[in-house]
Amino acid sequence: MKNMLLLFFISCSVSAFAQKPIEKLLKKYNTESIPYVSAEELRRLQTHETVIILDSREVNEYAVSHIETARLVGYNDFSSEEISAEIQNKNTAIIVYCSLGIRSEEIGEKLKKSGFTNVKNLYGGIFEWKNAGYPVINSAGKETDTIHTYSKAWSKWLLKGEKVYD
Repeated sequence: MKNMLLLFFISCSVSAFAQKPIEKLLKKYNTESIPYVSAEELRRLQTHETVIILDSREVNEYAVSHIETARLVGYNDFSSEEISAEIQNKNTAIIVYCSLGIRSEEIGEKLKKSGFTNVKNLYGGIFEWKNAGYPVINSAGKETDTIHTYSKAWSKWLLKGEKVYD
């Protein structure tokens, strides 16, 4: 019994320690102007409710892998007018994500300024999604373990999967 408790304590401590650096990183870059949704919550929403998932990374990142129902909206060429034309109901549940949740916060802010009222940012982005063990697909629609990590420096946040960067 003591060994089981020790194992539980160690795994909780390791998990908590692993989360602190990403939390610190997100606090450095984000204002939390767009509320976060966890990977677990998005997975639940994805299977039980209607939610639109928007990928705010670039084409080369999306082509490597993305969350299955995600639509690429990009970052550099993002157009809130285009999204407004496609999604007429401004109360529609929208989740935005990128690699870690930094670029997606900016896209979420643009959506909010365009009148969307139910926008959330995937905490830790596609990295946390994959770290949680959830599937991603490639441009051919096949499940893959490969994740575009944006850069070598950012790749340290991806703990599961095969890392690819330009």
